[in-house]
Amino acid sequence: MPFSRTLLLFFIGTLITNTVSAQAENVLNNSAISCPIPVHPPIGTLDNNFDLNALNILSKSSMIKKNQVAKFSGGVTLFNQAHTIKADDIEINRENALINAQGNIHFQNQGVDIFASQLSASKAMQATLLSNSSYQLAGNPGHGSAAEISVNTDGTLSLIDSSFTTCYGETPDWQMKASEINISVSENYGEAYNARFKVFDIPVLYIPYFTFPVNNERKSGFLYPKISTTKRSGLEIEIPYYWNIAPNVDATITPRYMSKRGTQLLTELRYLSGLQNGSFNIEYLNKDDELKANNDPRYLARFQHTGTFSDNYRAYVDYTTISDDNYLVDIKSNQYNSNDAYLYQVGELAFFEKNWQAKIQLQDFEILGEHKTSYRTVPHIELNSFQPLPFLNGQFDLYSEMTRFTTSNRDLPEAERYHFEAGAIFPISSPAWFLNSEFKLLQTNYRQSRLSSTSKLQESVNRTIPKVRFHGGVNFDRDMPLFEQNYTQTLEPQIQYLYVPDKDQSMIGVYDTATLQDDFSGLFRDKRFSGIDRIAKANQYSWGVTSRILDPSSIELFRMSVGRIVYLNNSNIAVDAEQGIAADESALASEVFIQLSRNWQFSGDIQYNTKDNITNKSQTSLDYLFTNNHSIQLNHRYSRSVSGTKLEQASLLANFTINKDWQFVGRIAQDLQNKRSLETYAGFQYESCCWAIRFAYHRHINSNIDEEDFINENRDEFDSGFMVQFIIKGLGGSQQPINTDEMFNESIFGYKRPYFLNN
Repeated sequence: MPFSRTLLLFFIGTLITNTVSAQAENVLNNSAISCPIPVHPPIGTLDNNFDLNALNILSKSSMIKKNQVAKFSGGVTLFNQAHTIKADDIEINRENALINAQGNIHFQNQGVDIFASQLSASKAMQATLLSNSSYQLAGNPGHGSAAEISVNTDGTLSLIDSSFTTCYGETPDWQMKASEINISVSENYGEAYNARFKVFDIPVLYIPYFTFPVNNERKSGFLYPKISTTKRSGLEIEIPYYWNIAPNVDATITPRYMSKRGTQLLTELRYLSGLQNGSFNIEYLNKDDELKANNDPRYLARFQHTGTFSDNYRAYVDYTTISDDNYLVDIKSNQYNSNDAYLYQVGELAFFEKNWQAKIQLQDFEILGEHKTSYRTVPHIELNSFQPLPFLNGQFDLYSEMTRFTTSNRDLPEAERYHFEAGAIFPISSPAWFLNSEFKLLQTNYRQSRLSSTSKLQESVNRTIPKVRFHGGVNFDRDMPLFEQNYTQTLEPQIQYLYVPDKDQSMIGVYDTATLQDDFSGLFRDKRFSGIDRIAKANQYSWGVTSRILDPSSIELFRMSVGRIVYLNNSNIAVDAEQGIAADESALASEVFIQLSRNWQFSGDIQYNTKDNITNKSQTSLDYLFTNNHSIQLNHRYSRSVSGTKLEQASLLANFTINKDWQFVGRIAQDLQNKRSLETYAGFQYESCCWAIRFAYHRHINSNIDEEDFINENRDEFDSGFMVQFIIKGLGGSQQPINTDEMFNESIFGYKRPYFLNN
């Protein structure tokens, strides 16, 4: 029977009206596969016979006394659009605006389901009180019980003498009991007073007060701690605090206790504004107790920014500074690998237009350890222009740059370099064949200073070099019946001729130039070096052949390529003996790729000297993908000369599920040349619907950078230790499975995912 609109307004002002966000609904859908959240269907009768803007009551019997007191009994349901109460008996007193319900009470709105033995609500209380209650948050694994629950008009739940958990069962795996818990789904917060945590019904922790999120939206608060050990730093405990400063700004502040070194502070500030985003990272240790010879603070600071201004301007900054060369080796950082030999310091502003673009760049590298000093560019300016030509689909290219090289090493020269390239490109292509022709003139001027009296370098050098290049190929394909399906096989031969005349460049310093990788793709480059301090002479042709097998969906199942460079007139003679850049005229480059199924994949490449029958370089990788984030990878890499040393390494990486609760992550890397281990890692993760734990053992070889202030310190060749991390699921509203990517990527070599492009 419908009641008056006056009583409706009173009731709406008394009861909670929460909504569940679409994000929380997605969490429910995603997590329901392995960890379903109990869902209580609506208990109101919602059809066209009722006015949902009014208060409706259904019952088997009713009694109204002088329009003052109404009593309903026999499976009573009271509902409107916002909320529903189901009880054995309900009494409504209009004189004192009081509602009482007794027996088997089920209170429901869009944010919570509450089960209680007694309910009372009045306008004076501004709340609805439920006694001897249990509750379940809607679309959220959070649930528990309370001696009394108050549903407040501001949309919060106040639970007295209560419990909270995201686990199910008679004895939850973990549970929090508190004298008072306040929860607001709409405002995404929960707070607990005098909280006692139990794990398997055993008390483990007491916290006077703490807050926690109840859905997936960001909220300030402590994140999961991490406990680990290493030989170099001892016991490590990290307790990160997340600060949600603004919708587009947040920070993470992490005290990191190291028993051997002291307490370090790690901070990260992130921001996002339109098309601009970036981060500040500062790591600071005031005094390293492990160092006896040096009491100076140890720190690392990094600033990164990427942004686009309007449609034409792009900015990029990546700047890092560090207190000492051994910081990464001793303390480690998430910003760089402990084996990195240099740190980025670059700032760039670029401008783009339809037919031209410009860029100004400041660049330096902070070199760690005994490595050759690098040059900084202050500045490096580029200007590119490309205009179509009226014949042969040609294009006129113009590239120019101005660079100033400086260095803090007073024994090295400095220079200003002006470079100019102009020429025409004529690309002709069709589905069956292509032919690209290129004619360019390269002009470079150097102004070199700080030259010693014995230096071969000259203060002023002008270098003019022409370049001619022809590159063409043909694409053949044919049907290939295989396994009762029609596959496609291709044959793609290509050939390139390159001519660059000989030019004496011994009077020019080497400022930003290094030898490029000579793999199969490198056969068809137009240069042998990065940078332009050395331009190798060339009178050579390159040939290569690629064959592929494609399935009916045009997915590549097999690819093999082989080719080499043939040098004419001894064009492979070294340009500069100091560079040691003589090319190997007998080197044969090849690569192969095989995808036996969506699960199996093999790839490899090799550079082989057919004259001396020796391998210069090779690399192979075999991958088996069970499911997403469950795989095994076997790698082998070999190089005949890396800084004059032969290198041969093999590694095995595995990440797979043992059963529905346990996952394993493991890595082994071996130095086959020196017959020693480079890295060993074994990690296990246990995960249930409401909590997870990780523990791992690691042992890996260390870099050891000698530095004057640190030379007396004892640094072992290997570092080893353990890691433990406990994770409570559901506090943020989600019970989705926790993947092991973080464990899998904690490697001195890293992990290359063959099934993804964004490695």
